[in-house]
Amino acid sequence: MLKKNKRRKRRSRSKNKKGPSFLKIWAKRLGVVLLVLFVVFALLALIFRWIIKINEPTPEDTAVLELERKEVAENFYRIENNWLKKNNSGLWEMYIEGEAFERGVINGKLSVELVEKQEIAFVNQIKELVPSDFYLRFLKYGIGWFNRDLDEYIPEEYQLEILGVSKAASDEYQFIAPNYQRILNYHAAHDIGHALQNMNMVGCTSFAAWDRKSADSTLIIGRNFDFYVGDEFAEDKIVSFVNPDEGHQFMMITWGGMIGSVSGMNVKGLTMTMNAAKSEIPAKAATPISIVGRQILQYASNIEEAYAIAKQSETFVSESLMIGSAEDNRTAIIEITPTKKGIYRTTRNYAICSNHFQSDELKAEELNKQSIAETDTDYRYKRMKELITQEKQIDQHSAARILRNQRGLEGADIGMGNEKAINQLIAHHAIIFKPASLQVWVSAPPWQLGEFVAYDLGKIFSDTLNVFSKEEIKEDSLTIPVDNFLFSSDYQKFKLFRASKKQLLASIKSETEIEEMEVFAKDFVATNPNFYLTYVLLANYFKQNGNCDAAVSYYTTALEKEIPKIAEITVIQEQIKECTEDK
Repeated sequence: MLKKNKRRKRRSRSKNKKGPSFLKIWAKRLGVVLLVLFVVFALLALIFRWIIKINEPTPEDTAVLELERKEVAENFYRIENNWLKKNNSGLWEMYIEGEAFERGVINGKLSVELVEKQEIAFVNQIKELVPSDFYLRFLKYGIGWFNRDLDEYIPEEYQLEILGVSKAASDEYQFIAPNYQRILNYHAAHDIGHALQNMNMVGCTSFAAWDRKSADSTLIIGRNFDFYVGDEFAEDKIVSFVNPDEGHQFMMITWGGMIGSVSGMNVKGLTMTMNAAKSEIPAKAATPISIVGRQILQYASNIEEAYAIAKQSETFVSESLMIGSAEDNRTAIIEITPTKKGIYRTTRNYAICSNHFQSDELKAEELNKQSIAETDTDYRYKRMKELITQEKQIDQHSAARILRNQRGLEGADIGMGNEKAINQLIAHHAIIFKPASLQVWVSAPPWQLGEFVAYDLGKIFSDTLNVFSKEEIKEDSLTIPVDNFLFSSDYQKFKLFRASKKQLLASIKSETEIEEMEVFAKDFVATNPNFYLTYVLLANYFKQNGNCDAAVSYYTTALEKEIPKIAEITVIQEQIKECTEDK
């Protein structure tokens, strides 16, 4: 009996010894597995970063990096023959010359504060649209993966110019990507905005007239650039005059850090403006459309040369490029998708471009027909046709009136800020061209309501202009006065509407209540009574706070107004249904 007990004790001790040893072995194995997984994930992360990393081009001469900016006066800087100054209308004006990397470096050095401010505004707007840190990180890596081959679609000349500009970029945003890679990617922002058209970032309208429809029979062109990325983004627009070592001298409207073009004219009297068209979500990167526009301005002299450049380009969104030509004394609209290209030439003495295709090659595309049927593009086209036909002949003053028009079809009051209007009160800029005389008018803030500042490209690119004097380079005698709307009570109401709208959206976002809401709602309606969004926002507030009766009432009123998109009508109807079912 004693021997059995001893054997049991030995077996027990043996088990006790074996237990801890067993656990240690599995702990070590688990540690090895975790270590291997960590190494694998680290390697995958490194491989991912290596794949999405875009290598910088190598400039032949970097001596320009040693140049320093000199301050001539307040808001007036120069580097050798290059300069940047702010005119008394609130527009920045810049002249740069030389080869690609030199242009980029000098551009960045002259406008370093504007480059940084523009990036801050852009990043802040992205954070507002995508408030989640998780989704922002996902967006960062998603765009990095999508644009991993972006440099392969951008000519080396423009890669070098972008590299030069990136030398002025802030290191504060290195967590997003290296400076060169960020600035390069920002050139695709316009295209990404097109892919997100339902967010109301893009919805431009342009027109042209010539022969008997023009006051002097020569070509005249007007356009609104309704690319909205927040108010701050449009505060410091730049009227850029570029004298490249190759190609034509040209002007364009741009912003800090941007070397691509969305609106411009060269010294051959060729103009380029772009309008978004409905696109599929792109599968891969290609040439940003602003780079295609820049190539056309720098290297084309007429419509055929512009079309040849466009046909050689591979883009990842759909776009219409209205090309005006002094040589041809008319316009044509180059229409582009990621897979097809076409050109629209009208037999009339005027042309209109909103956000749908008109060429035989592309007008029957399913996405195009869907855009015409379901969005505001056809409405704006018809309204522009009304405004053009109401004018016997069009000059720069009537062109400005057309671009500033806020009414709907047949002059209906559709509310201030409606996407169905030619003037949606969000424009980054408006511009008017007279190619035959090389004259251009650029709108001063706010939107296209400020004065249209006139420039003469023939004078600006002449050797006799003393650009380093403190005198204005704009043609004051040709200035188009500010819109009388700025002096109206309606403008004051619209400013109040925007402020109240911001307060209402903040309350909805934070799920808080506004004090004396009945008074607030009454005052809010009074600021913009014919705008559908006024009622939608109030309805959203009341629905969130459990007052379905008030919500349904406001939603119903909204449906009686002009609503830009079928999708918005559907959402409102669904909200009414939800409120009704909740009762």
